[in-house]
Amino acid sequence: MPVYSSLTHALAAALVDVLWFIEGSEDEQMDPDDAVKVLEGVAHLVSQLSGDQRSELIGLLETMAEAESDPARREFLEGFPEGFGLVDEAV
Repeated sequence: MPVYSSLTHALAAALVDVLWFIEGSEDEQMDPDDAVKVLEGVAHLVSQLSGDQRSELIGLLETMAEAESDPARREFLEGFPEGFGLVDEAV
């Protein structure tokens, strides 16, 4: 089990784990409408973060992506900031 440098890092890792599971779930495992509601809820939540909080989360996601050995999960981590509205689309 990994040791995290902060509570924020541990919570970010837990959030990514849940979202990774939802993204990879088949319709038989999770109702697609429920999955969309959860994903949209997370996107809304992170859109409410302050600039400093967004920067911290983006940095944690970058660190997690660099350490990730699974290419598909690394791609998910790298796309998280844009996919969940942490960065402006113009960036």
